[in-house]
This record gives sequence, structure tokens and C-alpha cells, in this order.
Amino acid sequence: MELISVPLALLLILNIHSGQTKDVTPTLTVQPQTSVFIGDSVTLICEMHQSTDGWEFIFITPSNTESTETTGTKTIRSVKVSDGGEYKCRAGRGNPQVYTQYSEPITVTVTVRPTPLLSVDPDKLVFRGETVNLKCVISGGGVSSWQYSWYKDSIIQQNKLQYYTIRSVAESDAGKYTCEGTETSGPRYSHISSAVTLTLSDKPQTVLSVSPQQWLTEGDSVTLMCEVINSSTDWTFSWFNVQMNEDVDYELVSNSSGGSKGIYTVSSVTVKHTGVYMCRAERGDPVYHTEYSNTQTLWITGVSPSVSLIIRPNRSQHFSSESLSLSCEDHSNSAGWTVRRYTDKLESCSSSYWRSTGTTSTCTIRSLYTSDTGVYWCQSESGEKLHPVNISVHNVYVILDSPVHPVTEGQNLTLRCLYRDKNPSNLRAEFYKDGSVVQNQTTGDMMIIPTVSKSHEGFYYCKHPERGESPKSWISVRPSSSPSRGLVVGVSVGLSVMFLIIFLVLLWIYKNRKGKVSQSSSAVSPQQDISQTTDQIQSEDGYTPLKSGDAHVYDTVTQAGLSHVLYSQVSFKKKKLKKKDSVSETADITYADIELKPKKEVKTKKKKDVVSGSDDVTYAQIK
Repeated sequence: MELISVPLALLLILNIHSGQTKDVTPTLTVQPQTSVFIGDSVTLICEMHQSTDGWEFIFITPSNTESTETTGTKTIRSVKVSDGGEYKCRAGRGNPQVYTQYSEPITVTVTVRPTPLLSVDPDKLVFRGETVNLKCVISGGGVSSWQYSWYKDSIIQQNKLQYYTIRSVAESDAGKYTCEGTETSGPRYSHISSAVTLTLSDKPQTVLSVSPQQWLTEGDSVTLMCEVINSSTDWTFSWFNVQMNEDVDYELVSNSSGGSKGIYTVSSVTVKHTGVYMCRAERGDPVYHTEYSNTQTLWITGVSPSVSLIIRPNRSQHFSSESLSLSCEDHSNSAGWTVRRYTDKLESCSSSYWRSTGTTSTCTIRSLYTSDTGVYWCQSESGEKLHPVNISVHNVYVILDSPVHPVTEGQNLTLRCLYRDKNPSNLRAEFYKDGSVVQNQTTGDMMIIPTVSKSHEGFYYCKHPERGESPKSWISVRPSSSPSRGLVVGVSVGLSVMFLIIFLVLLWIYKNRKGKVSQSSSAVSPQQDISQTTDQIQSEDGYTPLKSGDAHVYDTVTQAGLSHVLYSQVSFKKKKLKKKDSVSETADITYADIELKPKKEVKTKKKKDVVSGSDDVTYAQIK
């Protein structure tokens, strides 16, 4: 000790005039480390390499204030942001006091303690059997590596990873979860995250809906929306067409990603889109599937010239206990068309109700039940489906008699209220479309909408003041397939012009030949009144009397060298006949008939004549 203290004393004597000990510099350290979070504690240690006896230690803070400590340590408990900055220290002793050099400065960094963000994948509401991933994310704080602590209902779970995975979640996994981070190579730690409550639910329900309606005409647009109830995270949706075979199969028609809803749109439907549809959603890894949705049936009507679906009685609504007959009539005589239906399952008519006659397949249900409600159609052996119709059976007192097939634009639409028992004494009924009154009948139970258009599509029902209201039926209107008016008018004008030209030519020929007619005609003498009414004409089958009121006048002319008879038929207005005949008023129209006949006998009052010619007849109508 003496060997050490003597040089130190000499050193102090040599520097006594300067007020400090030259070449003596303390060392400043910080524990636990220079980077701390608000609220942490930090200790500054100022050390001398020689004996510390009799020394005082002065700490210089970032605000340039001095703090004197006798032990060489300075502790700041629950640091604040203002405590951050540059620190240094020196030592001093004696009287007058002499000081060492200042230590090298050290910067203390104070930051906000981070709070983890706890997320749940797929979401806070999970389903039994699903795989759940919890993730603890810590941002900021300047920490390069964290290890994690997981808590369920404040009880620590043994997992140091950022992810906490629960496979095939069960009831015991429900509860409140939190997480916390600790610096991997240091003492710093984060706040505890906010709690996330894990709630379990039964397997999710998926609902399929159709917009604007299920009854469509070729070319219409339709949207099928698939929705997962009470869930908002991303799902992948798939739509299936239930194959209408004996073995039910699901054909994938489309899929898409979305939130809790998925949309599948067909911009222009065709008959082939007719069918039963379902949807399903999936998410996660491994993949978790929902149950299949409810079914929705699309029925698209088109034009089939060869096959017809005949329904007796021909309406869409029926009373329970009634009978119903459906038949597929194939006008092209090709076999193989049968009646199929889809109620809650796909089926042909049961064998006890089925019969087949020639090219007509008929399904007869002798007593209807409400379970017979469904879609009925004609199906070929190759699987082609035509004319789907919606048949509904109701155990009610009133139904609506409405067309089972779509109505064509321009036709009349007739609706009627039908009653299960005998008709009520008061037949007054109201008819509704989409919930609004269309017609209020003061008498009668029938409504007629003339010349329907696409705007008349909708849900219709009727209401009787005593019997109640009928179920609703969708009435579809399809475009007219008749030729355009312009085409019809053009053809009519062309034919009229052609017939007029033919008439003028024939009239000219008749006038030229009239002067050359033989005066020896045995049918009518030259002196006979040309306007004489012929009572009857004998054909090969006998006499055919003229119709009363027709007022036909025949002028029979025979030209030498020709074997044909020329008739000029004229109709007059209000021609008086014999007393035994009635008086008839005919249209003011003149017909000229040119008839070339094979050999026939024409009787007059004088004698028989034999004439020959061809069968051609030309009519020209002049107004």
C-alpha cells in the first residue's frame, strides 16, 4: 500500500497548482445497458483504477447539472425520456479538492416500451375443428430479437415462438389470450398485449341466394351469391351444379375469393344452365371447409319445337290431395324423353305412378302432398333438360291459377282465384304484384292483363276477404319469337302487287277473247240473260246447292278449239233471292275466278256440256 500511495501523493503534489490530478481518468459504465425503456431503472458506475479511498464522484447529467455520489454509482429509477442523453463523471478529494480528468461520455437512450399486437388467424370467431394461429407482433423499441411468452386466462403457456398454433380447436381452447416479448440477449421486455377472446362456434352455415330471380329466359343475367353467416374473414367460395343423375354428383362451375360473400354471375344464360346449385366456402392451412349451402334451382326457358311438357291441370299452384299429370310429348317421334323432378332430392317418377305410351312419357301423381313441391322437367336419355317448371303444392284454402310456362310478350295474361271447397258466395278478389294491388275486383275472381310485356314479370297472388290470400307465384315473360312487323308488311305488299298484276293480265286476256267466243255455246244462249243466277252446279259427286245469300252469278263461256271454262264470279250487296232463301248482306268485294278443270259435267237447264282443262285456280281480290 505504501508503494502505491507514495507515487500517488507525489502526483498530487506535482499537480496541486492546477487543481486537478493530471493523467488520472475514471471509467463510466451503465447497467444494465445504454438503451432502456421508459420506466426501467439504469445505474451509472464511475470507477477509479487506483484506490478509491477518500474520493467523491461527480456525475454530469444531460442537462449539465452535477450530482455527487460517494459510492461511485448513480441509479435512476423509472427513467423518463428527459433522462436520456450524454453522461460523464470525474472524481475529486482533498481540501482544497483536486479532481481527476472527465471520463469518456456515455449516451443513454430512453424509448417507449412497445406493446405487442396480438392477431388471430382466421379471426376471433373460429369453428370447432378449425386450425387457429395466434401471432404476437412487436414493433419499435430498437430490439433486434425477441422471445415470447403466451398467456391464456393469465396462465403462461410453454411457447417462446412468435406464433402460437392450436390445431383442431376444441371447447377447452376457448378463452382470453395475451402475449409478451422479452429481449433475447437483454433484460428489456415489452408490455403485455391486449387480450383477444377466442370464441368457438359450430360449423359455419353457408347461404346461397339468387338475384334477380330463379325463373329466367335465355339471354337473361343471373347472380348466385354465397355468404358465410357470422364471419368476416377471407373465404374462397366454390359453386357446384348438382348433377341430375341417379347418383348425385357435384360439378364445380366456378370459384372466387372474397370476404364473407362470394358472387358468381352468368351474364347470358342458356337452357344448359338449368339445374340445382349449391355453394361451399373454405379457408386456412390446412384447408377448412364449411358445410354445403342450401340448394337453389335455376330454370331457364327456351324454344324447343320438338318436345313439349304438358301439365294437367295447367297451372303452377295446386291443392294438396289433388291429382297431377305431366307428360313429355315428342313431336319428332324420337324416343327417350322422360319426366324428372327435384324436390329435396333428384328423382324420376316412382314406379307406382309411372307409365309410358308410345312417344309420350307421362307421370301421374294421384294425390299430391306438399312434399311434391319442386321443379319438373323433360330429360332425354343423353341428359338434355328442357322446359323446367315450378310446381307448388299447398294445404290452403285459396291458390292462384297462373300460367305454369312463361307468357310470350303481346299475349294476354289471365289470373284467377281458386278455392279448395265450393266457391264462396262473394267472389270479389284482389290481385297483387310484388306486394302492390294490381286490380281490385268488385265482382268476379278473375283478372286479365292484355298485351303483357317484360315489365309485367313479378310475384303475383290473390286475396279473398273471407278465404284469405293465395301463395305467391313468379310469372315470367319471354320475348316474342314472331317475325318482325316490317317483314310481314313487306311480304303482304309484295303479294298484293303480284295478285293485282295477275288479275289485270287475266282481265285483258278475257276481254280480247270475249269477242271470239262461239255463238253456238250449248251452256248459255246468246240471248240468255248473263245475270241469270245458276241454282246449282253438278260435280262428279252430285249437286252442290249454293249457299243462301252468296249471290253468285256465273257466266259460262265456251270458246271453239279450247277445252276450258272461264267463270267470272261477282258478289253483290244486298241481293234479293227467292222467297224461300234468306237475305244476306255480303262484303262489297269482287272476285274473279279463273278455273281450269278436268273433264266435268256442268248442268244447265238446257243440256249437259263436257269441258276439259287443268285444276289451277287463281283468285284476285279487289276492294
